[in-house]
Amino acid sequence: MDVDHFERWYVGGHPRLIAALTVVAGDACLAAEVVDEAFARAYERWPRVGGMTSPDGWTYRTALNVLRRRQRRLRLEHQLHLRRGPSDARALPPDWSLEVWDALLRLPRRERTAVALRYVADLSTEDIAAAMRIAPGTVGATLHSARRRLAAALADHCEEVTDA
Repeated sequence: MDVDHFERWYVGGHPRLIAALTVVAGDACLAAEVVDEAFARAYERWPRVGGMTSPDGWTYRTALNVLRRRQRRLRLEHQLHLRRGPSDARALPPDWSLEVWDALLRLPRRERTAVALRYVADLSTEDIAAAMRIAPGTVGATLHSARRRLAAALADHCEEVTDA
């Protein structure tokens, strides 16, 4: 196994994936957990994953799958009145406002995921398509819809601020 190749890939991709999954999950701690799990799985399978056309796409898909399973379990725990950790908007990139964060959280999951993978993780359309298991054209349409919703939500916020 080429450990140096894995290490370079990990150092470059780990922070981006945490940032993207924080946006998708709305919880920085949960995002860090699922990202670490995804990278551990990639390391275990590095001879195969490292040879893939898109190891980033595979790792993002794995992280999203782990996130879904954890969120299902968290919802069940919440329903059973078990303690659930709070969401953490403090993990956002420093130049993001809370208004942007709120607008992102109101997006449908698919749109929020596409936005996170494009603008936070800086993935290509092809890598986003692989990670989300959708066609590249669907990625474009999803991002277009998300940008329209975000523009409308942020325009509404700007109107509220100027009216006050």
